[in-house]
Amino acid sequence: MKRTPSFEHYYTENPTSELTVKELVLILKNGHKYLFKAPSGVYGKKRIDRASILLIEKVELTNEKVLDMGCGYGVIGISLKREFPDIDLYMSDVNNRAVDFSKINAKNNNVNAVIKQGNLFKPWEDDYFDVIVSNPPIVAGKEVLHELIEESYHHLNENGKIYLVAYHNKGGKALESYMEQIFGNVKELEKSGGFRVYLSIKRG
Repeated sequence: MKRTPSFEHYYTENPTSELTVKELVLILKNGHKYLFKAPSGVYGKKRIDRASILLIEKVELTNEKVLDMGCGYGVIGISLKREFPDIDLYMSDVNNRAVDFSKINAKNNNVNAVIKQGNLFKPWEDDYFDVIVSNPPIVAGKEVLHELIEESYHHLNENGKIYLVAYHNKGGKALESYMEQIFGNVKELEKSGGFRVYLSIKRG
């Protein structure tokens, strides 16, 4: 696979860029505020991605077992755990630096989570979840995104849900179509600024 510079920049196991850290603030519509340390070599290093915020504000949880796939430095999973403290949170990313800073940010935000390094579901081969959330790396290409959706289906419990967010006209439309193909259903939960939140449910 030919890798673009941006692909190398964050969808890689060991970033080679010099480490710099920026402190970012997430303020949700409900007024809740969370602080994150964002390292270079990880997606969203300059600002918290609008798509991630849209996903956080749209997901409704109670006490589910939740996986944040491709967690970056932890914005989605950590925020959801703070908003829904009864969930069991699991997080993973292929990027070692992302995993290191997810652990730092989880601690700083008083969040308990199981956080592992690895590509897609390799860290979770024997695990099953009620909910999977992801702001997937569109630059990684169709093969990776298809594997994410296919493996999510296999790692969800019956009636489990997968929430994905993407820019609709830059990969999201194809993502939505493949979710429909694999799960047999897909729903657009939210539209904002070109981004959309997609939901599929694993039916029995």
